[in-house]
Amino acid sequence: MSPRPSLPSLVAALRLLVVGLHLLSGLLQVALLFRFVDGVRRRLLRQVWSRQLLFLLGVHLEPARLNAAGPVRALDGLIVSNHVSFLDIFVINALAPAAFVCKEDVARWPLIGWLCRGSETVFLARGNRSAAYRAHRQIVARLRAGERMVVFPEGTTSTGDRVLPFHGALFQSAIDAGVPVVCLALSYHDRRGWPTEAAAYTGDLSLLRCLWQIAAAGGLRAYLQVLPPLTGLAGRRHLAQHAQLRISQALTRQRLLPE
Repeated sequence: MSPRPSLPSLVAALRLLVVGLHLLSGLLQVALLFRFVDGVRRRLLRQVWSRQLLFLLGVHLEPARLNAAGPVRALDGLIVSNHVSFLDIFVINALAPAAFVCKEDVARWPLIGWLCRGSETVFLARGNRSAAYRAHRQIVARLRAGERMVVFPEGTTSTGDRVLPFHGALFQSAIDAGVPVVCLALSYHDRRGWPTEAAAYTGDLSLLRCLWQIAAAGGLRAYLQVLPPLTGLAGRRHLAQHAQLRISQALTRQRLLPE
């Protein structure tokens, strides 16, 4: 991992101020527009807004320079990704707007939680079997209806240098809905292409502190690789193991990408 280069504090502070205004504009969109437009237009609004957020934070979205599964239309089915930061949601939405499955804690985050609640997010309550079953049925129904659903099967974030074990339960939704599992490998790099922890939202780090690190990094790059869909595997445990292995291998290659 590279050291975290930073912009002057004033520049980073101004960047965060503009980002705060952009978050407020997102809240207004959700409150005033989403109820009056169809799903296609809501997804387009989320994509445009997410791209603007990345731009304001100084984050460049770069599809990894490796063999990928193809265009965005390849992202159909249950999409699984490794998880580094809250920023992952907006990086993925900037490429292919989708609905996300998140832990219930996210709904209580300031501003971002409100945005998620208004953006078709499915929240999972820990330790509540009936709530988990209701969420599962909702995910299956939406997958059958042709929606993109994104899950982070690690269940938590990492620093990005490795992939934590995948929980198999969420893969059952793809089996029950009869849709493929599409893997995404996501990593963050500095302006020189070196892997960096600047976007990592881990441990006791606050949301505001993480935003500051991202804003101060200057030239942060998000590498996002679409991998071929997983098909022909029996059982959610096998799906989880193969997805974890495939994403781990892709991340290793991303860390070795030449400039």
